[in-house]
Amino acid sequence: MNLCVKPADYLKGKIQLPASKSYSIRAFMIAACGGRSTIIQPSDCDDAKVSMSVARSLGAGVVQIKPNTWGITAFQHKPALSRINVKESGTVLRFLLPLLALQSKKARVTGEGTLKGRPNLYLTQTLRRMGIDIKGEGSSEGIPIHMKGGTLRGGKIEIDGSLSSQFISALLITCPQLVENSHLILKGKKLVSTDYIAMTRQILHKTGVEIVPRSGKEYFIKGRQKFQGLKNFVVPSDYGLAAFLLAAAALIPSNVILNGSFQDGLIQADGRILEFLENMGVKMSKVSGIMRIKGPFSLKGGDFSLKDCPDLVPIMAILALFAKGRTRLYDIKHARAKESDRISDLRGELLKTGAKVLETEKELIIYPQDYYKQNCCLDPHNDHRLAMAFCVLGLKIGVCVKDIECTRKSYPRFTQDIKSLGASIKRTS
Repeated sequence: MNLCVKPADYLKGKIQLPASKSYSIRAFMIAACGGRSTIIQPSDCDDAKVSMSVARSLGAGVVQIKPNTWGITAFQHKPALSRINVKESGTVLRFLLPLLALQSKKARVTGEGTLKGRPNLYLTQTLRRMGIDIKGEGSSEGIPIHMKGGTLRGGKIEIDGSLSSQFISALLITCPQLVENSHLILKGKKLVSTDYIAMTRQILHKTGVEIVPRSGKEYFIKGRQKFQGLKNFVVPSDYGLAAFLLAAAALIPSNVILNGSFQDGLIQADGRILEFLENMGVKMSKVSGIMRIKGPFSLKGGDFSLKDCPDLVPIMAILALFAKGRTRLYDIKHARAKESDRISDLRGELLKTGAKVLETEKELIIYPQDYYKQNCCLDPHNDHRLAMAFCVLGLKIGVCVKDIECTRKSYPRFTQDIKSLGASIKRTS
């Protein structure tokens, strides 16, 4: 299904922000590891639903207690499934593999869509060194991944942290459950998405599990730790999804209020969108989780490192199209290994509109133009964040976005929410 988005004259209204996909997945996967947990207001996106399903596959009891509240009892029964489908969730896939290895389980892990092209080599290599017989498809060890047993061992563990923080988070969740202590050493010239590692550590801490950092690249993890469960954990709202609505309000005449829940101390890398918008000249207020923004604004370009927040690459590129002066998005090589290649695929689609966008291995450089072609058909390459970014572009110049249903991966209500603000949209086959 395609979505035609017409230029908007004015956006106005209130939106209840969706819950964080990243926190929801971590909460369900970690809750499956021990104790009794209550998770409140988790995301209802496709990836979060997959994490619930996989928690059940691992043997956890997952039940809905009341609307927006779920109870999880860890490992109630021995898992029976030998085949597990993680759909399109890279995070769930990476978290699942060492947990399956912990159970010395023979299994075949599959997935769908763009997940088939995403690499897992650094994680599977590490699991083999830890004693597990595991092999993925091709040189990058994509799905399907076959696990044939073995005994997962702790000790000194080295893993490359320059491609994805999900590999590291996966080991941080599993290593406390090993018999031995573990010394996790992160390799690679530049670690990426480190805030997501901190997010994982925060959830583990709430369950009584301690990870001791020895430096920016080393962690000591005591074995035989007991997971005590998450007690009434309220999932915060998602800054990364708020970014699309904030960007739309910054570009279009608007009066928009976003209602969210952002608990103090809970890290979100995508919260940097507030800093980036301010640096580009956007003025907004944020009080007790309520964000108010009245656009449009005269934006200015600049240099922005997205090393820890690659999910912001697509929407930052859209903002840059309408900023005064050149914009450089750098430290984004790892954005190539997301649901799409968020450098080449994004650039290729924007070129259709007449945009001037240059790419290097780890940068996008955007030069604003006086005119952009209207009503182009843009392909998000089944990447939910590209799809939402292109919709925001459509509110400015008018575009047709292919395969809009991919937004269900993180934000099922996205098209409904922008329509409620006044967007003129039409679905076509």
